[in-house]
Amino acid sequence: MLWFIGIGINGYRGISLYALDVMKSCNVIYIDTFTSALTKMDIGDLKHIIKENENRKISAVQRWFVEDGRMILEQSKNNNIALLTYGDPLIATTHTELYVRAVRNFIKTDVIHAASGITSLIGEAGLHMYKFGRTVTLMLAPQSVISVYNTILDNLLVGNHTMILTEYSNDDDGKPFFLDPRHVLSSLLEIEKQSKCKIFYEETFVIVGSRIGTKQKNIVSGKVRSLIDTNFGVGPHSVIVTGSLHFTESDALLTLTNNMDAPVDNTLTIDRASITMVKNYAPKAKKAIEQMKNIVRANDNSVINNNGSIEVLNNAEYYIDDAERFLRQGKLELAVLSIGYAEGLIDALRFQRGINPWLL
Repeated sequence: MLWFIGIGINGYRGISLYALDVMKSCNVIYIDTFTSALTKMDIGDLKHIIKENENRKISAVQRWFVEDGRMILEQSKNNNIALLTYGDPLIATTHTELYVRAVRNFIKTDVIHAASGITSLIGEAGLHMYKFGRTVTLMLAPQSVISVYNTILDNLLVGNHTMILTEYSNDDDGKPFFLDPRHVLSSLLEIEKQSKCKIFYEETFVIVGSRIGTKQKNIVSGKVRSLIDTNFGVGPHSVIVTGSLHFTESDALLTLTNNMDAPVDNTLTIDRASITMVKNYAPKAKKAIEQMKNIVRANDNSVINNNGSIEVLNNAEYYIDDAERFLRQGKLELAVLSIGYAEGLIDALRFQRGINPWLL
């Protein structure tokens, strides 16, 4: 049998009595160390309270072991195995994928849920759970910033808040790395300089939650200009870009967080931002397409590859035309989506050909 067990957000003290009883019946317990910041002390405390012995082995495991999952699944066929995770056990997609594989292999499974840092931050900041859009993670790698920026845009278009999780990793020596919230803010400001859409700028209202579930927790809210130079300390951290705020949410932010500026509605400029983005981006995209067409025609001797690449670029142009038409019709969300599709086609061909038309 395979158990998926969450320990909550308060270390070993958050383990339920039910979970503790189940773990004491397991032959092998794996402690996931890659989805959250469990220190060596945390792991030591877990081993102490669960009591490792000759009949019960407890091991801290890295990402590759859980993602591969074959040993876990094989052992679960004839033994009681537990995968122990910080927070709720099925928040991370890696765990869900392993859960699906176990069920498909007719392995008996069960789940013991626990508090999640994500939902806890939302509640402690006083925001409404149902007003959150798609959650996204910002990594140290620069290419992730564009995806985060576009997610904020999508969520703001319908008035929703955006939860931005930040990268966490653990090296072989157990030393954790937490992405600094200041990196999140500065990276998004850089993207804003390129797009000039006012989706994320100095007056944008944000929330930074750090170390939720610990005695050192801290939730700070304010405008980007007030938070950009703040030292948020050690992680883990999450950043929330708010959308439209109910008056009860605004009151809660003023009362429950370390507030630096009065909350503002970040959606007030989104319509104008959408118009600006399409108007500024469409000519640049058309120029990039034309330049790439010229390169393809000049350097590709294969008629089949040539025609296929030109067809992809033609479709990108059609999407840009759609975006401009939707803009004239006032269908701003469809205009932005069409521009996104065009960019996707251009970038797909860019990666395939190894040519960056945006820099030509």
